[in-house]
Amino acid sequence: MQRGSNPVGPRKDDEMKHELEGRLRSGRPTHAEEAYDPEPPADDDIRLDRSGPVPPPGEERDRARAEAEAETLRSDMARHLERAVFPADRRTVLDVLDAHHAPDHLLEAVRGLPDGGEYANVTEIVDALVHGRPG
Repeated sequence: MQRGSNPVGPRKDDEMKHELEGRLRSGRPTHAEEAYDPEPPADDDIRLDRSGPVPPPGEERDRARAEAEAETLRSDMARHLERAVFPADRRTVLDVLDAHHAPDHLLEAVRGLPDGGEYANVTEIVDALVHGRPG
């Protein structure tokens, strides 16, 4: 094997290969101490792990904001709806929210649900509200 101008000798080369073997096989950091692990990406960083073109500035932030709003809506709704309610239609969800004195913004959001849909949990309700997916 020709090494050319490699400044690392064969022994050091094999040692480095051995050190990386665990990480390459596991697909995650293998350090025992967290201080040596790379930092995770920040919330406002543009993710490049997807295939395709890089989104324009702001689009990723808008998507993250919409996801945060959906999570807040899901959390607020879960505070006022117990599991025994489900499966439920729009009318049932409105009645339970009203009985639990839910805030007006939740009642208004649920009024926007289509009639005739049946929802198995709070996530399905939020998906129908945010993404327009019927129950």
